[in-house]
Amino acid sequence: MKPHRITLAIAALGVGLASQAQIMTLKECLENGISESYQIKLVSISEQKAANNDSWLYAGGLPTLSATGSYSGSLSSNDAVKASDGSTLSNRNDLDQTFSAQIRADWTVFDGFSIQATRSRLDELHNQSTIQTRITIEDYIASLTTEYYNLVKQTIHLKNLEYATSLSRERLRITSERYDMGGNSRLDYQQAQVYFNADSARSLKQHESLASANIRINRLMSNQDLRAEHFAADTSITLLTGLDYESLYEDMMRTNASLLRAESNRTLAQLDRRTVQARNYPYLKVNASYGVSHNIYGNSTYTERTNWGPSFGATVGMNLVTGKQRAQERNARLDELTADITIEQLELQLRANLDDFWQAYQNNLMLLELQEQNLKAAQETMEIAQERYLLGNLSGLEMREAQKSLLDAEESLLQAQYDTKVCEISLLQISGRITQYLE
Repeated sequence: MKPHRITLAIAALGVGLASQAQIMTLKECLENGISESYQIKLVSISEQKAANNDSWLYAGGLPTLSATGSYSGSLSSNDAVKASDGSTLSNRNDLDQTFSAQIRADWTVFDGFSIQATRSRLDELHNQSTIQTRITIEDYIASLTTEYYNLVKQTIHLKNLEYATSLSRERLRITSERYDMGGNSRLDYQQAQVYFNADSARSLKQHESLASANIRINRLMSNQDLRAEHFAADTSITLLTGLDYESLYEDMMRTNASLLRAESNRTLAQLDRRTVQARNYPYLKVNASYGVSHNIYGNSTYTERTNWGPSFGATVGMNLVTGKQRAQERNARLDELTADITIEQLELQLRANLDDFWQAYQNNLMLLELQEQNLKAAQETMEIAQERYLLGNLSGLEMREAQKSLLDAEESLLQAQYDTKVCEISLLQISGRITQYLE
């Protein structure tokens, strides 16, 4: 393919992508993604179910009211012999019918504090489901933010490669003119052609990486059109300022969602032990009802009879001997101990992760400063090389080396910026601050 055709192909591909792409800020991506994410929708449903269960009625602390109605009938025949004269009295197909209706209320007044423990447990399960929703949202924000800045990175990488291609194209033009005028050998021209083709191929290949980044963003945002193109509104990878280890540590120990979930598990273990211990107490249950019954007799002194009125009762009891209760109480205490140890283990793991992220963040900041200095030096070297090459005082290989050094410096700086951003995202997530990307 000729140089100008390769250039036109790259340009056409870039224009095609730009015409179909949607420019979005990080905040817009996050807001749209959170509202459409399947995972967040599923966890929100689970939270709503826990909210529906969070009531005294579900815990059994309120009276239950029921209404019943019934009908029964019997068809009988009989023969009766009188003792006085031995005669037989026969009845055939006598139909007796009973109609009844009742409204009944049952209420467990006291059950050894089991109802109160169950109510508290339902409330804690609701709280835990809220924490789980928060964990899912925070994980989602971290994932989508990372992919957003990967899109920024891939876009900048494409621009760097296109700039390198433009330098190679200019060098090929100069070499071609010199070759036509007899100033350069065919070897110089062929080398320039090879370098231009190689840079053009890398630019074309980078479009594929950019498309893959868009597909991942579309999947995270639950966009049915996985081929939809996005352009990040950010033209560079910007870093937050003012991150402080001590404040990050304090926020982590106070608001980290995983730690809050572990503490919720400990609360649930304590409530489970209270539920088991409640069996050591007596219980009191009361009931009251009002009923109506109507009987129709096929063969009786009365043809019909109707009864109505209230009834009530109370039951007091206590579990005296239960074979499993002592073991269940001991196991409940062990569950509490397990929850305490889990919290301690998690705190240590979080501290270790925070230290790792912070150390990597600090190292990347220093590396970033070095890469910025390196890029500045590479740019100055490239300017000098171009001037000398135009004057014919620099060989094609030396020009290529300067060009490669510039591209390497640009890519090293870009990678350092991205790595630092990933560390920043991890620090904000572990400290519970990840939602500030939505601000």
